[in-house]
Amino acid sequence: MNDEVTYPQYRKYLNEKVFFQIISNNEWEEIQIVGSNYLQHRFTVKIMPDRNLLYDMTFNYERNWVKIDAHEYEKIKSNVKLTETK
Repeated sequence: MNDEVTYPQYRKYLNEKVFFQIISNNEWEEIQIVGSNYLQHRFTVKIMPDRNLLYDMTFNYERNWVKIDAHEYEKIKSNVKLTETK
């Protein structure tokens, strides 16, 4: 298997409720659609299960994720409403 990859990479779950931007080999961004809300989270790999998830999203994605392009991801991301924490 060729482990060389260019970043970012983009994926979504088959149900189209969670979208991913794989930023690097140890960081990703995730947008979850819950009802009418779009929730954005950023993750950095710190434990082995996270590393395995990121590896699978990058190289073994066909069973669980669909490859998407940057345009589709950015369209979903435009629905995220940033809230200020007080």
